[in-house]
Amino acid sequence: VSTYKLKRDEDLVFFMNDRPKDVPYIMEEFVNAEVNSYDAIIDSNGEPIFETGNVTPDSVMDIVNNNDNSIYYIVKDLADDVREAGRATVKSFGVKSRFVHFEFFRLTADQEIGKKGDIVALEVNMRPCGGFSPDMMNFANSTDVYKIYADMIAYDSSLKGVGERNFCAFAGRRDGKNFKLSHDELCAKYAANMKMVTRIPDALSGAMGNQMYVANFPTKEEMNEFYKDACETW
Repeated sequence: VSTYKLKRDEDLVFFMNDRPKDVPYIMEEFVNAEVNSYDAIIDSNGEPIFETGNVTPDSVMDIVNNNDNSIYYIVKDLADDVREAGRATVKSFGVKSRFVHFEFFRLTADQEIGKKGDIVALEVNMRPCGGFSPDMMNFANSTDVYKIYADMIAYDSSLKGVGERNFCAFAGRRDGKNFKLSHDELCAKYAANMKMVTRIPDALSGAMGNQMYVANFPTKEEMNEFYKDACETW
């Protein structure tokens, strides 16, 4: 079953003709936003003992449909409004003794559901964020979320602290693109920042690219320069 993005009348006509006639569809307003997450380890009293989050600037649907590169990053400091929304969600769902991953839209334009910059609920997951995200949380916070989670299960607390904080950036390159910097050139330029470099399994490459790089940066400006170098093509 396909997902359709309808921008104009012609798209609606195409959808009506193309969709499987025996499959019901839900139609909803398209949200112009980036995704901000709240990732936390919650103790048996419903209190967070570790908190962080990530930002996904581009739509995963667009990445898949356009065969594009994939980027997201773990934040250096969790935004106050995301923290507030995340903690409120924990209490609303009565979360206890869990590693959670909650997703929120941060609106990039005024819409009926809110103003530009507002946080709007998207998704609740009673599990860690997938892929390489737990490792990226470790890199970004100089810690070990696996140890913190194990301590929470065994002792309902953890003495594992958080050290120096950085932005931890993921860049997934798509095969077949003519990048300005080769793989070797990118690795050499950011050798001091790189934390992981590997191929993405084919089963995950649709949303994450084929060749991935994970790197730490103390400032957002340095991270954005890395993304430019990683993704710019001729």
